Amino acid sequence: MVSIFELLKEYIETGRIKLDKSIHKELTTVHDPCNYGRKGMKAFGEAFFEEPRWITQQCCENYVEMHPNRMNNFCCGAGGGAWAMPYEAERIYYGRVKAKQLMDTKAKMVIAPCHNCRDQIMKSLTKEFDLGIETKYLWELVADSLIIDPWTEEEIKKGNELREAQNEKNEVDLDQEW
Repeated sequence: MVSIFELLKEYIETGRIKLDKSIHKELTTVHDPCNYGRKGMKAFGEAFFEEPRWITQQCCENYVEMHPNRMNNFCCGAGGGAWAMPYEAERIYYGRVKAKQLMDTKAKMVIAPCHNCRDQIMKSLTKEFDLGIETKYLWELVADSLIIDPWTEEEIKKGNELREAQNEKNEVDLDQEW
């Protein structure tokens, strides 16, 4: 299994996708979701801290870190299913620390890879604390930064070879009947 972080990083590093960081000139930061950080480390022995930062920096001209970050970053207040539950006042109360942390960065855009975190920051904290920031998923940022040029015959051939190598590496058989 490959995470979205590993896949996007591989695509960028190999030139499979090309990005234009001048599209995003505003100061940008990354929120470290509990699920991809602390919980991932505890449950699977792997946390995704560096990959989202590296990918974000490939898409944005101006990057700033939140403090604290990585394993010590603050929860946004929507974890543990709280976003889906009717505890808005509690979510906002616990999210106040994240809102302050975001304000301190002076960032105009925050990248939140987790759907609960994105919704909490975008739909709740930004309104409640008048943050004036844009919130995006990591893959949304990448999609918005894509350079889409028609491929040459050589690039098509290389892309097909990369696809086949990836399918072989991941033991994907597209001819297999279900």
